[in-house]
Amino acid sequence: MSDVRPWSAIDALAEAHLDQSIALSPLLATEIGSDQGADRLDDFSPAGLAQRADLDRATSSRLERLTLAGVDDPVDQVTVWALRDRLSSSLDLDQAGEGYRELNVVTGPQHQIEDVFALMPQDSLADWQVIVDRLGQVPAALAGHVETLRQGARRALSPARRQVELAARDARRQSQAGSVFAQLVDQAASLPALDGPAGTKAREGLRQAAARAERAYAELADYLLDDLVSQTVDQDGVGPERYALWSRHFLGATVDLRETYAWGLEELDRIVREQSDLVAQLYGPGVGLDEAIDRLDADPAWRIEGVEALRAWLQDTADQAMADLDGVHFDIPAPARRLEGRIAPTRSGGIYYTGPSDDFSRPGRMWWSVPEGVDSFTTWRERTTVYHEGVPGHHLQIAQAVFLRHRLNRWRRFSGTSGHAEGWALYAERFMDEHGYLPHPGDRLGMLDGQRLRAARVVLDIGVHLGLPFPDGSGQPWDRRLAWTFLRANSTMSEPSLRFELDRYLGWPGQAPSYKIGQRLWQNLRAAALAKGTSLRQFHQDALSLGGLGLDVLAQALARPASNRPDTSAGPDTSAGPDAPAQPGTPAQPGTPA
Repeated sequence: MSDVRPWSAIDALAEAHLDQSIALSPLLATEIGSDQGADRLDDFSPAGLAQRADLDRATSSRLERLTLAGVDDPVDQVTVWALRDRLSSSLDLDQAGEGYRELNVVTGPQHQIEDVFALMPQDSLADWQVIVDRLGQVPAALAGHVETLRQGARRALSPARRQVELAARDARRQSQAGSVFAQLVDQAASLPALDGPAGTKAREGLRQAAARAERAYAELADYLLDDLVSQTVDQDGVGPERYALWSRHFLGATVDLRETYAWGLEELDRIVREQSDLVAQLYGPGVGLDEAIDRLDADPAWRIEGVEALRAWLQDTADQAMADLDGVHFDIPAPARRLEGRIAPTRSGGIYYTGPSDDFSRPGRMWWSVPEGVDSFTTWRERTTVYHEGVPGHHLQIAQAVFLRHRLNRWRRFSGTSGHAEGWALYAERFMDEHGYLPHPGDRLGMLDGQRLRAARVVLDIGVHLGLPFPDGSGQPWDRRLAWTFLRANSTMSEPSLRFELDRYLGWPGQAPSYKIGQRLWQNLRAAALAKGTSLRQFHQDALSLGGLGLDVLAQALARPASNRPDTSAGPDTSAGPDAPAQPGTPAQPGTPA
């Protein structure tokens, strides 16, 4: 087929790096829809860290040898830039020993293990046998994690004390009734697929493996509180050097952090003024933001009662956006037009997206994690989040990249950065506002509520971790107390949710600001493209057809003359379903989806 790119040595190297990464990380395999190693977990021990760093160094060395004579193909050029960016960032973090203190309330081994089971197939007896086998690996995986933390402590690379205490609290929860492992046992209790002697045996194996997993989490909590916490320092900020590494890692771009801090303050002030104007439109002069929000929450016109009703509303809203935007501002490939709204098995209150598998047999999904006891919801808060997680946000961006099998190697389709992905999702929220999809001031206030929080955490995150003066003129440095005051003043979230947010920022430096900073960079790229005469639809097509990239690489790729850019046409529909054959130029690799 003439519109399928020939396979290149650069493609082969990128694919090989992904294959070897998957071999080292069965969790990554599950995340991208591969069944390779589905019965195993990652090696979180120091040896596992060393293996991943060795792979990055080996790929980096091979890449430099391959490119000595130059690279002519425009797709290969972007792959080279992107590989260099991701490999060098990962190696910088490894050199700084960051893997030895990976512990916070969101990510890290204990949370990766908890989350992976929600992505695993659960339709057949064979599926549940794989779950039982993987569940049986939890004690060894957590033991490796503990050994890494022990070695980090010996090297003075311990996490912050607050993060150790919070991680212990979370681990304790997963050792008790209602854990994600207990939920698996409950799910399996009445499944027809597990009827009969073999199913009964699988259920018993699941019950025993879940009990062992819970004990392993209890042991992790004991280690954190009885041993590691005594070797930590009571300091939340990571300092300028560590922060710069993480900021670059999450953005795929190097930014002036102090200039960005000042911009964050200006952006926050602009959003506050915009909110005030909307409140006046809604309820007239003299009404404050808190009162306006109370009125919106109390208005039955905005309410949805029941979790299933929420799920149905999410699905309907996403489907309508898909139908309206396709062929107008975006070109959505046929396989990507399937998007599912789901209620998550966890109860954290978080909202997230998981991408489709490589063959689209598992669709993209938006997940709403509903806290225990919450049964009433307001659409004015949720509508913009559907656009963020679905179309034109994460789903369009990620599913478009997955679709491009005819042109992008698998590493390009499944890599990326938080700044690229989350920046695009915030761009998508503003885009939908610009194009009339938030027609009521209440919907727009919901969008601005989220945008204000994202701007506030640019200021908070950089301020705390760099130890900058708090912006009240007092000269005192940011600390957790001031951060809490600042956060409460700039968000309408519930207090428990907001405390989780603050704990997340303190333990995951550079990640939270990547949303708003990424949005800023995306909007700058759009302005540059439109100034050169590129249409809005073509800008979207050009940018989304590059796959997930660091934002510096994205800017570099879009700045090239049109003659040096890769073809951005949709190409053949090579991802119609699980039986779609491997395409020329994208050969199937053993143990990975075609």
